[in-house]
Amino acid sequence: MNIREILEHPHVWLAEGAEASVAISSRIRLARNLSDAAFPGWAGEEERVRVWEHLRSVLSRLPAMEGAVFAGNDELTEMDRFLLFERHLISREHAGRGRGSGIVLRPDESVVIMVNEEDHLRMQALSAGLRLSDAWQAIDTVDSQLDAKVSYAFSPRWGYLTACPSNVGTGLRASVMLHLPGLALMEEIGPLVKGVSKIGLTVRGLWGEGTDAHGHMFQISNQVTLGEREEDIIRNLEQIVSEIIGHEQNARGRLWRDRRAVLLDHVGRAAGILANAHILSSREALDLLSVLRLGMDMGILSGVSRSDVQKLMLVSQPAHLQWHEGRPLESFERDQARAALVRGVLATVLGAVKRGRRKKK
Repeated sequence: MNIREILEHPHVWLAEGAEASVAISSRIRLARNLSDAAFPGWAGEEERVRVWEHLRSVLSRLPAMEGAVFAGNDELTEMDRFLLFERHLISREHAGRGRGSGIVLRPDESVVIMVNEEDHLRMQALSAGLRLSDAWQAIDTVDSQLDAKVSYAFSPRWGYLTACPSNVGTGLRASVMLHLPGLALMEEIGPLVKGVSKIGLTVRGLWGEGTDAHGHMFQISNQVTLGEREEDIIRNLEQIVSEIIGHEQNARGRLWRDRRAVLLDHVGRAAGILANAHILSSREALDLLSVLRLGMDMGILSGVSRSDVQKLMLVSQPAHLQWHEGRPLESFERDQARAALVRGVLATVLGAVKRGRRKKK
């Protein structure tokens, strides 16, 4: 099996998980470095190649990575790398790297390891919904097996040493992707962001650090990695995320009670545009699909499922769109192809907006 064959199958975050109406996916990422090699940012190309070949050999023998696919960045096309980025499997920085960097990926995309990104190893596990503990168990198993085979850069005082000081300590970054249209439409996202920042968490957009929250998607993650146990970091994040999910559900209830006409109009317009548009930008598609998902989750729309909407959010992205079309596309061509793709999927399945009582979910 190769990378392209893996990408033919549904992504892990398209599955239904705990608190699925709000929590899209959970991720645990560990940053690790080898003690006997310069960090990637200071290493020359030949040393990075040596580290990649060494880790490729070691990882191929780990029981936890049995059946994994291995690919050097120089073996992947630019399209392959950006497909992986759009699926949240690698970072934008890693997508831009070449010889001496690589990726190790389980066929179900639940565990992925970037080699020679900012650190020698960026290992992450993904689960659908709010399942941080499952993701932690998966990546901790990989980490423990690897720790028995290589020597990590580790300080008894500071913990795991990393390229970025903010990752020193446990090297753990836990995050949950949340869909928060209710809070956004009630104009309560600003206070939420300020509130979680005060308690040691950070809020990022759909594509991570420095990106906007397209499609009302927000990543909530820990900031502190030093001086706390991994289990405590995960437990704290899970508790706060559960509270945010409660606030989102409350906001949706208030939307239905106090702004019903506005909500129905918002959902109806999104459905109408998506089912009939001939030009759609990537951002517009995400924002409208977000509203469509809200309408489906609240029982306002029939005929479309959560997985339908989430799949469209993925396949309407630039690299996936060009992959679907089988050729490179200019920006305006992508906007036309995106509209045709979405229109084709939704035109025959969308039910009419129901202006009566919403269904219980």
